[in-house]
Amino acid sequence: MRLFWVTALAMAAFAANSVLNRMAVAQFGMDALDFAVLRLLFGALALALLVLARGRAVWPGWAGRAPGVIGLLLYLVGFSLAYVDLAAGVGALVLFGMVQVTMFCGACMAGERVPVLRWLGAALAFAGLVWLVSPAGQAVAVQPALLMAAAGIGWGVYSLAGRGARDPLAATAANFCLAVPVMLIVALWRLDVGALTLAGVALAALSGAVMSGLGYALWYAIVPRLGASRAGVAQLSVPILAAIAGALLLGEPLTWRFAVAAFVVLGGVGLASLSGRPR
Repeated sequence: MRLFWVTALAMAAFAANSVLNRMAVAQFGMDALDFAVLRLLFGALALALLVLARGRAVWPGWAGRAPGVIGLLLYLVGFSLAYVDLAAGVGALVLFGMVQVTMFCGACMAGERVPVLRWLGAALAFAGLVWLVSPAGQAVAVQPALLMAAAGIGWGVYSLAGRGARDPLAATAANFCLAVPVMLIVALWRLDVGALTLAGVALAALSGAVMSGLGYALWYAIVPRLGASRAGVAQLSVPILAAIAGALLLGEPLTWRFAVAAFVVLGGVGLASLSGRPR
C-alpha cells in the first residue's frame, strides 16, 4: 500500500510539471524552451544543495550516468519543442505511449518476467488513453510528433537507467548537474533574458526544484521496486492527473469522454499493479 501512495505522489509531481509548463507558456507568455532551460537549472541547484546538506556528497559512480543524462536532455528538449506546434492531447498520447513502449522493451531486453495480467492492464490503460486523446481524424504534424516521440523515449531511458541506482538522490543530482553544461549552451543560443517574467521564472523554479528534482529522485527510488513494465504502465495515469489539475487550475473542460477514459486508464493501472513485483 505504501508503494502505491509513493508512486501516486511521483505521478502527481509529473502531472504538475505539465500544468506548470502550460501555465507559464499559455498564461504568462514564456517561451517553452526557455522554461526547459530554467527548469533544469533550478532542479540541478536544488538537488545539489540537498546532497550537500545531508553531509555525504558521495559520487554515485558512472554506471547509468550517460543514459540518464542523455535521456533527461532528450526528454526536456523534445517535450518543449514538440509542444510549440503539437496539440496537448496528441502530445500526451505520443509521449506516454512511447514511454510505455520503451520501458516494456527495456524490461524484455533485461529478461524481466512480464505477467499476462500486467500486459492486459497495460493494453487496457493504453486503450483508455487513446480514447481520451485520439485526434478524431485531424491531421497530426509529423515533425512535432517525432519530437514528442523522442521525448517519450528519453524519459523511458531515464527511468530504466535509474533501476540500479543505490543512492537515488545522488544519482538524480548527478544526472541534472551533468546535463547543465549542455543546457547552458542551449541557453546561450536561445534564452532571451529580457522576455522573462517574474511569474514565469517562479513557475520554472517550482517545476525544476520541487516537481522535477525531488519528484525524479523519488521516482528513481521506487522504479526498482516497481519493475520496468509496471513503472511504464503507472505513468499512463499522468495525463489523467494533468487533465484534472488543468480543469481545477486552468479552467479546462472535463467531459463524459474524459470520465470514461479516466475509469479505463486507472482501471488498467490497477490491474497491472495486481500482478505483483517482478521476479
